[in-house]
Amino acid sequence: MVQKMHLAFDLSYIAMDGRWRMPGSWVGQTFPDVRMYEEIARIAERGCLDMLFSGDGTGIPSTWRGSRDAAIKWGISWPRQEMSPLMTAMSRVTQHLGFGVTYSTTFMHPYYLARLLNSLDHVTGGRIAFNVITSTRRADFANYGFDDIMDHDARYDRMEEFIDVCRELWDSVEPDAMLWDHETGQVGDPAKVHMVDHQGPYFKVRGPLNTPPAPQGRPVLLQAGGSPRGIRAAAYVADMAFGADMAVDLQVRQRAALDAALTALGRDPARVGIMWQQPIVVAETEREALAQRDRLLTAVPPEGAGVYLSHNAGYDFSTLPERFTIGELHREIVASHASPVGFVRELAHQFGSDTQMSRTEFFEHGMRFAMSYDTTLAGAAAQVADRLEEAFEATGARGGFMLGHTVSMPLDLVRIVDLLVPELQRRGRFRREYKGRTLRENLFDD
Repeated sequence: MVQKMHLAFDLSYIAMDGRWRMPGSWVGQTFPDVRMYEEIARIAERGCLDMLFSGDGTGIPSTWRGSRDAAIKWGISWPRQEMSPLMTAMSRVTQHLGFGVTYSTTFMHPYYLARLLNSLDHVTGGRIAFNVITSTRRADFANYGFDDIMDHDARYDRMEEFIDVCRELWDSVEPDAMLWDHETGQVGDPAKVHMVDHQGPYFKVRGPLNTPPAPQGRPVLLQAGGSPRGIRAAAYVADMAFGADMAVDLQVRQRAALDAALTALGRDPARVGIMWQQPIVVAETEREALAQRDRLLTAVPPEGAGVYLSHNAGYDFSTLPERFTIGELHREIVASHASPVGFVRELAHQFGSDTQMSRTEFFEHGMRFAMSYDTTLAGAAAQVADRLEEAFEATGARGGFMLGHTVSMPLDLVRIVDLLVPELQRRGRFRREYKGRTLRENLFDD
């Protein structure tokens, strides 16, 4: 039996990193015009996509040269917006499409987020997913009162306890606790509302949640840990894991590591898919798609790429010497408590840890990484579908793809829906209609 993929669309970068001005983008509308997001939602639902997804960050990049100026000047990971109101607006013009919102367990409190996500699940009719992240960006830490980045493993320890508390809170009001009895006036059944009384290393929460049980019970939980500790956390947290756009052999390795971690926790790996991030450009012809992809390298100047790389690694790459060894740089990043995965790890995989590299070479590769150029899958619909099928099968045919990092919007989303989706449907790889009532039902319909 041919396994069907799940497809989401990542709209995190549609107004940043120069994409807002590329041919095929909106004219006369700029971020965060809600009409843009409503149009995206209608297009995505027309294509039967599982959900729209947005990552997030709450600081302006300032790691590069210790300044925000270049990020503001070139629009690098800036500006951003709190996405829950926009997701709510998009839900009002759709019926089936899901919505993935991102919040950091490094900074937030579980009671607040459990309550917020419960409310969002009600407003959307059971279509909310929570992308559970830890934070690595120094600008974000500074906005929440931290002098430095929290230790890598401690971030994941806190995240696991955070989700423990959320699960207890979401379960503290049983599904049939609400009575709303007009004759007696009784609103709820006290026997079905339970204390939490959680006390742990990071949180002390009495509970219970003071909201009605949500349509999904709990939101769908997404998690994207890629380091060994992060993969163990993903196994503990995720209903659906989220994987980075990287070489297929690395994806196969991460799938195997996640399976082992799930098995160690007594979870069935067959029940937990991975949605692989996949930058994508689809067009009528390969030539047209490649020309569209080439525009990525003109979107921002080299300084913009330096801002992006430094912000996401938590390490100021403006301080690089004229020549260095990739492995030494990676060890220095890890020692600073910055992210151990990302661009430098990709360089080590591609060229080897012992390879020496010049500063100029680093930023040439960095531009392509920052704009997702090398990992952007570009081609006609049949070519793109071939590549997606190959990666899907190689990684266990469980989950699917988080399409995104497109060149221009709404053009590239329209092409995904009108060109790629029909090709995948023809191959039996993607749904032709929604069958579930909630996001959870649609994501786990097989």
